[in-house]
Amino acid sequence: MDTGLENLRTQRWVVTVAVILFLLKIVAYYLTHSVAILTDTLESTVNVIAGFIGLYSLYVAAKPRDEDHPYGHGKAEFLSAAVEGTLILIAGLIIIYESVVSFIHPRELAKLDSGIILVAITALINFVVGSISIKKGKRNNSLALVASGKHLQSDTWSTLAIIIGLILIRFTGLVWLDSVMAILMALFIMYTGYGILRKSLAGIMDEA
Repeated sequence: MDTGLENLRTQRWVVTVAVILFLLKIVAYYLTHSVAILTDTLESTVNVIAGFIGLYSLYVAAKPRDEDHPYGHGKAEFLSAAVEGTLILIAGLIIIYESVVSFIHPRELAKLDSGIILVAITALINFVVGSISIKKGKRNNSLALVASGKHLQSDTWSTLAIIIGLILIRFTGLVWLDSVMAILMALFIMYTGYGILRKSLAGIMDEA
């Protein structure tokens, strides 16, 4: 199979999974009212948007050379990754804002057990799909697939940290931990976004 078409097919799966996991996290948030789970949900929103952008960029990158683009359309992938990194940074800022508001005005948490189970399922699926995306992206030299995979895996680690925080809240009753965990995860997410943005800009500028 042509690598461009294989990349496109893989990204379609990434987008489909992102949409399903986003819906699961919305359910988990409405069950628990946890700002930490809201963090996960907002990041999934970025996953969905970035996934569709990545899908379009791979569609463009898979096009053959033409009169207007004698070197092909591969740069579209770098632009996609740049947008994804920017969206991650914006999501991190929104999460920090929501966390501070929640810390000042704590919300009562509910049904933590159900929320923990739902987000744990999303973490496992994210890790598997992310691993496949990174593996194929490296094999086919696709920055868009690698960026999508790394984003999914960063989502996995942040979700695991959130699960640990929710378990602590469940057994200690310290509701303020919810906001603290959300802020820490937001900083981690923003660091990941910066890394993706930096690499994509280097590619656009043909950095050696």
